Amino acid sequence: MAAHRCSYCSWLFILFSLSVFVIADIHETTAVSDHHVGVSDNTQTETADQPTVEERQWEATEVKEAAPDNVAADTQGTSAPETMVPSSVPQPKDDFQEELVIRPLHSGDIYASFQFRTLWDTDFMRDNKVSHYRLFPKSLGQVISKFSVRELHISFTQGYWRTMQWGQPFISSPPGAELWVWFQDSVTDVDATWKELTNVLSGIFCASLNFIDSTNTVQPSASFKPLGIGNETDHRFLRYATLPREIVCTENLTPWKKLLPCGSKAGLAVLLKSEKLFHSSFHSQAVHIRSVCQDRQCKTTSWELRQTLNSVFDLHTSGQGKREWSLFKMFSRTLTEACPLASSSKLYIDITDNSQGEQFELIPATSLLSQAVVLGDRRTFSVYDLTQETTFGSVRSLNLLIRWKSSDMLRPLLHAERYVAGYGLQTGEIHTLMYNNHPYRSFPVLLLDSVPWYLRLYIHTLSVTSKGKDNKPSYIHYEPSKDRVRPHLLEMLIQLPPNSVTEVTVQFERALLKWTEYPPDPNHGFYVGSSVISSLVPSTVAMDTNSTQERPLFSSFFPCKEESSYFVRIYTEPLLVNLPTPDFSMPYNVICLTCTVVAVGYGSLYNLLTRSFQIEEPNPGLAKRIANVIRKMRGVPPL
Repeated sequence: MAAHRCSYCSWLFILFSLSVFVIADIHETTAVSDHHVGVSDNTQTETADQPTVEERQWEATEVKEAAPDNVAADTQGTSAPETMVPSSVPQPKDDFQEELVIRPLHSGDIYASFQFRTLWDTDFMRDNKVSHYRLFPKSLGQVISKFSVRELHISFTQGYWRTMQWGQPFISSPPGAELWVWFQDSVTDVDATWKELTNVLSGIFCASLNFIDSTNTVQPSASFKPLGIGNETDHRFLRYATLPREIVCTENLTPWKKLLPCGSKAGLAVLLKSEKLFHSSFHSQAVHIRSVCQDRQCKTTSWELRQTLNSVFDLHTSGQGKREWSLFKMFSRTLTEACPLASSSKLYIDITDNSQGEQFELIPATSLLSQAVVLGDRRTFSVYDLTQETTFGSVRSLNLLIRWKSSDMLRPLLHAERYVAGYGLQTGEIHTLMYNNHPYRSFPVLLLDSVPWYLRLYIHTLSVTSKGKDNKPSYIHYEPSKDRVRPHLLEMLIQLPPNSVTEVTVQFERALLKWTEYPPDPNHGFYVGSSVISSLVPSTVAMDTNSTQERPLFSSFFPCKEESSYFVRIYTEPLLVNLPTPDFSMPYNVICLTCTVVAVGYGSLYNLLTRSFQIEEPNPGLAKRIANVIRKMRGVPPL
């Protein structure tokens, strides 16, 4: 009976569930039919042919304004109206562009630069928080609004850019991690906001930015001006820090790719394969956030998120003496489509030095050419528009190939390097060399040095020489360090003579740290961040000062205010300095010796106090037992 009762209850439950679903379906059908009252059969047919949700996830949605009443009245009855959106719903004023620039270097290497830009016309600082995100990543939007960020620039770099071999990069960055932020003037406690911001960015990018504190943070007075809108020069709201020991790996690249609207599923981002990028000679990824003008009068502004990734591949092949590269050889993948959310997706190949094809051969060739002023020089590029189906051909795949023929070395106009001199572990000297390779023009450079507190600078030994003569800086800003509180900050404005080498030297003394302040590998040394050199380098062509004019992304990052020069920021090598290091094996030896002595001494005393002693008759030896047996047999008393 119990089994039949359970079966009967189960059937009742099933019938009740089916009736609920049927009633819900009837109500839904009725609601849909009421919603589509007055729509023609053609509109229903078009609705049935629309893509599904899975097919529309990469589709760029276009929102159209509602038509006036008279226009709607005229069009009603003639044809099916377009999908209208009420005027209360704001239009998505955002845009996404992607570019890949490939420049064959004179050293035979290949320089690949990815540029992804997202523009959004919104205000993160208004009272009502932004809640709808389409192309702009929500995580970064919340960071901007919560911490009142005006500009944010962060980079992660593995390797050192060799300027003398590769020339100038589009956007330079120092080895390790670099972060500099401009805050809004509404921030009351900049240091506390800076500390909290570094912790948040550490979680977003899976990096060790939480190690940024007052001991490696400086407040530059002239080197880092805002790159976006804003003429304020109140440097109280600027913070700059570097972590030269930061190691860049896949866990930093993955969250960086997730910030892209299409991720790594479509567009140029499909080439970002970690196992190939991290086997290159140089790799750098960066995120830049700033506000820019939309028109020349700057009546309307928008937020710009620019993600850049630069890499240099060493593709010298051995055996037959051939040098060639292709997209598949560099990235193990080819291009098959553009990002559907991108308004522009282009691939540029620099052919400036190959106008007649005497240096390399490009396969497949393209008739679409473009010229742009890059780093003071007019460059020519072959352009492949990925939004055009003809670019991929019948195989729906694009795999560019370059075969080298010859190469010549060119020297950049501005180059710098740095090293440590001296012997012993007490004093030393830092040498910074800046090269001006222009044959007849001199130009000023702004040098910034941030030295940790445990290298105590003797600022009276500072000397600047050019061509064997003293070169007095026209501007010097120096903030001495405080032990375990803040680093040294040195900024100088120096005029570099033409075709010269300017040397900046300063002596220092090594401090003795507490034994708890040493890292796990103290004998490896301590890193000192790269020097930052900013300058307006003379240009060979007239620069375009209109920042709102449509240009390639790789040539429009730094604002240009003069036609005769262009802005360049370069970095020197980080320094590796040895400090007086105690013998950390001695504590181990002391611990072992102490434990041995304690174990022997305490063990003996413990045995004496706890052991019970009993008197026992000693066992006779074998000879004695044999003698007693013999004596017993003779009837003589035993021994």
